[in-house]
Amino acid sequence: MAEETNTKNVRDDEIDLLDLFKRMGRSLGRMFRALGRGVLISIVFLFRNWLPLLISVIVGVGVSYLLKISSPSFYTSDMVLRNNAVSTADMMSYINRLHTFCNENNKEALSNALALNSATIDNIIDINSHWIIDRNRDGIPDYVDYRDKHNVYDTVNIMMLDRLNLSVRIKSPQELGTLKNGILAYINSDSLFQQRNRLRIRQNNELLTRLEYDILQLDSLQKVKYFEETRNRQPQSGGQMIFLQEQKTQLVYMDIYALFSRKQTLETERDLYREIVTVLSDYSVPAERENGLMYYSVRYVPLFFLLTLLILITINNRKKIREIFEKY
Repeated sequence: MAEETNTKNVRDDEIDLLDLFKRMGRSLGRMFRALGRGVLISIVFLFRNWLPLLISVIVGVGVSYLLKISSPSFYTSDMVLRNNAVSTADMMSYINRLHTFCNENNKEALSNALALNSATIDNIIDINSHWIIDRNRDGIPDYVDYRDKHNVYDTVNIMMLDRLNLSVRIKSPQELGTLKNGILAYINSDSLFQQRNRLRIRQNNELLTRLEYDILQLDSLQKVKYFEETRNRQPQSGGQMIFLQEQKTQLVYMDIYALFSRKQTLETERDLYREIVTVLSDYSVPAERENGLMYYSVRYVPLFFLLTLLILITINNRKKIREIFEKY
């Protein structure tokens, strides 16, 4: 009797599972049919109303063209700076004060910071700094994170810590050279940055002096070891050569080369990167204005298209909309 009851329970469970799968299949089928029907209705609706939608696109292009010819031109250019004395985060925080002045339209503060006249300041629209991203950690800069969307927990694509990108938006590209000098003067005028740079250079020179001394000491040690090894290999009676000990002079060579490599790196830092920052890539005059026809079209063409689409949907469903308003 117990076996029959267990068998019946198993069969009931199997029936319940089969019923569940059938219901899931019917639900998925209804969902896909509804989705296909919706896509088909949308395509038919667009074909039926192609003329007003086309007119909306033409109007959007026309408005974009009017904005292009009526708006003042502005240009964007980028400069890459290498940080020699401070961290990239500190440098970006310091430079982004200029970005704040631009957003607040505080021309007086911007003029004082950059030490530029009012005519040049009037041409500046924005100054901003961004991280440079290195893909796959190969030490090669790949792209600039203009939108500040990089994931700091990404261990494959990393932010480069020795450089930053400094972008400017300006009305007159001929002022880029003057603006660059103003930005560099602004960076070099910071007293804390100056102290850190002087400390870096002094420590660099002290380490170079020590490296030169250590290289001379190792060179002398190498000569002594070579002399001792040569003396230990002198032939004894009977013309046989007796080796009293085995010396590995080659190890001294490796130490000397390591010190020389470190010394050359420090000399590069001293001779090429003496300032707080070094310009790796200068501003270049853009060939075209940034706010051209495409700049406005990507904004206004979709806007007019969507507004026209909403109006057409409202007109075609006005009876249902009226019934809903009357009901509620």
